[in-house]
Amino acid sequence: MSKASNPASHPDHPEWQYLNLMRQIWTTGNERADRTGVGTRSICGAQLRYDLADGAMPLLTTKRVYWKTATREMLWFLTGETNIRPLVLQGVKIWNEWPHARYVKETGEKIALDAFVERIADDESFAARWGDLGPVYGKQWVDWPTYQYRKDGLYERGPGINQVAQVVESLTSNPGSRRHIIEGWNVAELDRMALPPCHKTYQFHVSTDGDGQSRLNCVLYQRSCDVALGLPFNLWSAALLTRMMAQQTSMAPGELVWMGGDVHLYLNHAHLIEEQLSREPQGQPTFEITRKPETIFDYKIEDFVVQDYAPLPPIKAPVAV
Repeated sequence: MSKASNPASHPDHPEWQYLNLMRQIWTTGNERADRTGVGTRSICGAQLRYDLADGAMPLLTTKRVYWKTATREMLWFLTGETNIRPLVLQGVKIWNEWPHARYVKETGEKIALDAFVERIADDESFAARWGDLGPVYGKQWVDWPTYQYRKDGLYERGPGINQVAQVVESLTSNPGSRRHIIEGWNVAELDRMALPPCHKTYQFHVSTDGDGQSRLNCVLYQRSCDVALGLPFNLWSAALLTRMMAQQTSMAPGELVWMGGDVHLYLNHAHLIEEQLSREPQGQPTFEITRKPETIFDYKIEDFVVQDYAPLPPIKAPVAV
């Protein structure tokens, strides 16, 4: 079927942005060694834009994206939790490889990943010791550390900064501000993190449409982006956070602008890339939040509904750790 004969495959369909970026990297990207040892093809700098009006979301249809998994991860971030156990108990697997690799390295025990994850689920004390990721995303978002100078010349931990709550408040009280920012890149704590933040900076912007309706836009800067496996989740999650913020501040969702720094594809994802690039978008799913909780920290997975999502099958590929 040609793009012209399939309405979903119209050249203006938002999913073509993602597919075109994937094709650009795979055909023109610079082949490089990387931290994982797998190797990538990479370009420097990219931008995607998605209008979130009328229930639209950047949810890929050329392969199934497990949006509930991404949503559970976002809700986990908002708790400030850094241990994988709450995710494991919900069947969310996306962070398992990092603590497993640390456990094997530090103990020398050649435990299989599935067995390690089972121990995390069954043994709280084991999970407390080995399931923590360090001060990753959620910790920085809702409990950015501060320090206070004492009279004896030493420093002690001060009250943490809840960046998310501050942005909700500032959007409400001062929508024209240029400081609606959630930052994850805490230089002082990077070496304690299992993985330094990839989607690191969120900036929110309020615009007004022709009818006087305030619209909430979001710019996400991502320093490092695995386009095949990571970006589908990152786009969904950023759009989800924008919609939650918009609802909490009584605005309409506007535009998500995604910007990537080191934008890459792993060499061992060739089968995924080539298969996905042979596919075409399958309709345009829509999204609804069914209730407005008291705060942005009170959403539950049941509050989110996706309609008309009929994607092509998933394409499995290994995660580079």
